[in-house]
Amino acid sequence: MAYLAYSEVTDSVFVLNIPYIKFGMGASKEVGYEARRLGITSALLVVGKRLAETKLAEQVRSSLESQGIRVEVFTDVHIEPEDEAIVEGYRKIKDLRVDGFVALGGGSTIDTAKLLNLLYTYPADLMEYVNRPIGKGASPPGPLKPMIAIPTTAGTGAENTNVAVLDIKRLHVKTGVSNQYLRPSVAIVDPLTTVTMPPMVTASTGLDVLNHAIESITAHPYTARPAVPNPAERPVYAGSTPIGDLFAPVVGWVAKYIRRAYADPYDLEARYYLHLSAGLAGLGFGHAGVHVPHAMAYPIAGLVREWHPPDYDFGYPIVPHGISTAIPAAYAFRYLAPYNDEKFRLVARQLGLDDSGAPRQVGERIFDFYMKLLEDLHVPTN
Repeated sequence: MAYLAYSEVTDSVFVLNIPYIKFGMGASKEVGYEARRLGITSALLVVGKRLAETKLAEQVRSSLESQGIRVEVFTDVHIEPEDEAIVEGYRKIKDLRVDGFVALGGGSTIDTAKLLNLLYTYPADLMEYVNRPIGKGASPPGPLKPMIAIPTTAGTGAENTNVAVLDIKRLHVKTGVSNQYLRPSVAIVDPLTTVTMPPMVTASTGLDVLNHAIESITAHPYTARPAVPNPAERPVYAGSTPIGDLFAPVVGWVAKYIRRAYADPYDLEARYYLHLSAGLAGLGFGHAGVHVPHAMAYPIAGLVREWHPPDYDFGYPIVPHGISTAIPAAYAFRYLAPYNDEKFRLVARQLGLDDSGAPRQVGERIFDFYMKLLEDLHVPTN
């Protein structure tokens, strides 16, 4: 097996960094308890403007205040975080006196909170922290403020990852900040928070989960990476591992439940397993990384000019992240299947497909599965 390869020139070590996760129906009601356990006395609640007006947001705030925690609220969240908006957001909060962050929302909200926490704790030019080659890729000197993430979409897995994605507006490029300290201290995953997701949001986020799972399973093994001169230089995204392979059932869960949740937002069984899948897939790609579909998604999302998808009524064109990864995924997996035969046969089995025959046949079946899924979810196929 590739995982057993060993040489002096390639890496032979992987790191498993799993956050504290609280999962279950109604788990979001316990945010106050978790914040108090972390020693938070004054929290910045990061939440989008629309969500801030809901009963859920009020419930989260009440839970915090019931534990004697003072709450400040930040609502200037963009659907796709931009560098300029993050810097402006930091200017608005830098003089507040908070000792913890709570993010309530989807991946964009959680990533915004991660970046605000980074700049608030260790003030610097944002580009100092942005990944190379766009930025300088500097590491913060130590841990950030405690942060609790409560995802309200079953997609990005941002509550479990050590990366924050953002657009660099002047360069028309999507990149990110990756560092172990960005990972939230606690993830509170409550399937009930996702029942208000409209169909296209359900489709996009669910497709993102599917791609996270497949890409992390089929990434190059960690043993294919060059050996690092010292442990501090080992990359966050180190390649696939035997631990990541344990999350393979996520592929099957998404395949089984995404259409059900798309058709009926109150299908609690579907919501339960999609939210669970999002978190597990986040753990998978948070260590292994992603590959071709996500790399191709960045220019697709960054160069959009005129598409206005249903349920994303923001007044400007946008390709939601999950959709921007799903379109190239179909084509990428078809092409890549012969080069990672064992792993793509595993993916095919999880999708309920026949995994026999030549590797290219397996790739074609995965491609056909994707095309049919995108059509059923009314997502563009090219």
